[in-house]
Amino acid sequence: MLDHYVEAGARHLLCTDIARDGMLSGPNVDLYTSLHARYPRIGVQASGGIRHADDLAALREIGCAGAITGKALLEGALSIEEALAC
Repeated sequence: MLDHYVEAGARHLLCTDIARDGMLSGPNVDLYTSLHARYPRIGVQASGGIRHADDLAALREIGCAGAITGKALLEGALSIEEALAC
């Protein structure tokens, strides 16, 4: 399905691993790595499992364009300053 949207001009993708969403268990780096490898021109925004700044750094390292950090911010596991520094 994503192939269709890429061909139509999509440039961004918000992908949520629902098994990790809200769990503070770490992001699914393998999932986002495979998406970036298959669709290098798409800005992948990762969602689900973010715990701390190291997770954001790992996602940046594999090429993610952004990440949703909701619960980590809400629970105080990650500060806005830490998130912005990544």
